[in-house]
Amino acid sequence: MTLRSTLPQPEFNVLRAAHAEFYVRDLGRAREFYVDLLGFVETEHDDEHLYLRCLEEREHHSLVLRKGAQSGASHIAFRVASPDDLERLALLAKQQKLPQRWITGAERGQDCALRLQDPSGLPLEFYAEMTQVPRMLQAYHLHKSVQVMRLDHFNCQVPDVATAATWYRDALGFRTTEYTVKETPLGEELWASWLTRKHTVHDLALMNGLGPRLHHVGFWLPDALAVLRACDVLAAAGYHDHIERGPGRHGLSNALFVYVRDPDGNRIELYANDYLTADLDAEPIRWTLEDPRRQTFWGNFAPTSWFEEALLVETVQGDGFVPPRAPLLRDRPDHVT
Repeated sequence: MTLRSTLPQPEFNVLRAAHAEFYVRDLGRAREFYVDLLGFVETEHDDEHLYLRCLEEREHHSLVLRKGAQSGASHIAFRVASPDDLERLALLAKQQKLPQRWITGAERGQDCALRLQDPSGLPLEFYAEMTQVPRMLQAYHLHKSVQVMRLDHFNCQVPDVATAATWYRDALGFRTTEYTVKETPLGEELWASWLTRKHTVHDLALMNGLGPRLHHVGFWLPDALAVLRACDVLAAAGYHDHIERGPGRHGLSNALFVYVRDPDGNRIELYANDYLTADLDAEPIRWTLEDPRRQTFWGNFAPTSWFEEALLVETVQGDGFVPPRAPLLRDRPDHVT
């Protein structure tokens, strides 16, 4: 099984996971949940959008909530190093016959971006420049009870993890840090892959499942106590049934986590305590699908909803959601019904 790209690094530089856009039915209700309860910072809003950022972020937004008729995801976005990188990505999309279009003025704080559909159907946005805003990191007197520090990663379900992971490694220059295989009499099948551009465990996780769908967006908290504090705050405010899974610790990434559903069902992960991946020669960590410590090092096992429910993703043209396709492999470990 090949986990490292043998091709030269691409001529563009993808820096990191940067922002996502969810659809919500009621912006006022969404503000109460994300800003008043979880402590996201509201940068600005209009009649159709709410632009949010986290405490240590200096860009205009890392989460856009957009008014819509149903929950779902418009796109996930990565920052690149320079505007020239966008042109090179557009050429890649053209060569590979991937749907693409330029986005100008659609998101406040962001001038020009390229949106394309990856080979699995996930809508990716790439941008180089965004309006700078004050960091709230040391404005401690303004922090809410839950300190959400920064967006860290996206987790997506795709029907063919092996093909998708190869594309991100070979075409975009991502590195594999951890992965899960299903052992069969004929060999190993890749079930999940954790991929990174920055020096953490992942910017993007690809999991086997009905897809393309966005499973969750991960946000980083400063420490383990902050994860527990988030649970306390949610429960005290009457959102105890919005805590879908956790708190617990993953084997993959070592993260202490809790998964939360917003009032529209969009899923976010609040987590802490993953690790540095700066050494480029580090061997990816291998897990087997039937090892329960992979998913839950300790804590309760994931509920059925965690496997079955995820967000539909929009087409690059914005004319509807991408129809999900059945996975090539069984979409959950054999010990999960």
